[in-house]
Amino acid sequence: MTEAVAGKNLVGLRFLMMGTAALALGVVFGVIGGFQFLYPGFLEALSFTSTRPLHVSLVVSWIFLAAVGGVYYYLPNKVGLPLWSDRLPRWHFWIFLVTGLAILGHYLAGKFGGREYFEYPAMLSVPIVLSWLLFGINYFKTAFRHARQWPVYLWMWGTGIFFFMFTFLEAHLWLLPFFRDNMVREITVQWKSYGALTGSWNMMVYGTAIFVTGKIAGSEKVAHSKLAFAMYFLGLAGLMFGWAHHTYLVPSEPWIRHLAYAVSMSELIILFKILWDWRGTVDCHKRNAHCNAYRFFVAADYWILLNVLLAIAISVPAFNLITHGTHVTVAHSMGTTIGINTMILLGSVYYVIREELPMTVRAACSKKVSFGFWTTNVALLVFFSSLVMAGMVKGLFDGGAFQQMMMEIRPYLVVFAASGVVLMLGLWVLLYQAFKQLWKILEANRHVGDAKVEAKPLPA
Repeated sequence: MTEAVAGKNLVGLRFLMMGTAALALGVVFGVIGGFQFLYPGFLEALSFTSTRPLHVSLVVSWIFLAAVGGVYYYLPNKVGLPLWSDRLPRWHFWIFLVTGLAILGHYLAGKFGGREYFEYPAMLSVPIVLSWLLFGINYFKTAFRHARQWPVYLWMWGTGIFFFMFTFLEAHLWLLPFFRDNMVREITVQWKSYGALTGSWNMMVYGTAIFVTGKIAGSEKVAHSKLAFAMYFLGLAGLMFGWAHHTYLVPSEPWIRHLAYAVSMSELIILFKILWDWRGTVDCHKRNAHCNAYRFFVAADYWILLNVLLAIAISVPAFNLITHGTHVTVAHSMGTTIGINTMILLGSVYYVIREELPMTVRAACSKKVSFGFWTTNVALLVFFSSLVMAGMVKGLFDGGAFQQMMMEIRPYLVVFAASGVVLMLGLWVLLYQAFKQLWKILEANRHVGDAKVEAKPLPA
């Protein structure tokens, strides 16, 4: 299947398709893990020690694949910057796919060898670094062709690429005896790198949000605004220093954690304002033309608000004493991963579909997509609320055996597991429709040979 058509480069669609497949499979393992947490004997052939890393790895892969696929598509087709190399993205795709399958195979076989979130044998990180190096070289060689003032999304994408490589390598410092032989040193570096890694994908996701919303509104104004660059520098500060509120287990001054929390929350507040203001710039025609992408970004805006409110609440010391380490923290994490990042990335995917299949806009805005959208968001709200309630009950539980506490929160966990099934079904509808349309785009252009992208420079 070819990726390039006359005047276009569609290699990014391969990454989007692989990302949708990763998320579709990732939520399956998430649901299995939820039921295994409730019923330890559930699906004994696949232990919880395997389902958890399978779920986490696949969902994180979705975030990176959807962001990377967007960058590969937007640069030549929407920004006006032909890729420096058409060959490197193909190498990137196949290296990532083969490595990903090898990692999944090790997890399914119960073979581990790394650290949390990277629990596969460390040697499998080598091709990941190689694939990301190919991506970074291609991106910067391409982006540096834009001689004028960079819009904020180019800065965000580039920063996310660089810091992913840096923090991913940092996460493997445990391989050195200097770090591995000292528990405090290893935990500090491990959690510092994980917090910064989250910041790297936030850069790529938020840059995608600003780019796509600007295209829908038909204006580059926001991408050059002071507010957007304030968000970028806040995000950069959060990426570099915001990890501190993840390191409660190691000695550190309280003000460092408080500052880190304030920085990360300020970034979300600015993103909320950007999306909220953007809604007022999109007229009825543009909303209808990009119906799916528009509502995903609106949903992300509301989820940002909800997560900021929860984050502010759990940052209050008295409340944090009750909730830290409970299901409330999990709710905040899941609300961010699904409610914000996934909604933004689904908006990006459906924007690409609308741009490539303008004649099927009615099919893209079908009842099936609407059903999947509302099912996903309502189920996520129930899912989110049940975790918050379970965490509150657990945090306020006073005395008694651990088993007694678990019985107290069990009803909420049952609702959590049941809503997880509905959430999975809603996402499946959205992902299947997206995968089918992306496949249709590639199939429609399969007969066209590779072509060089002819694009005009991006206007200032």
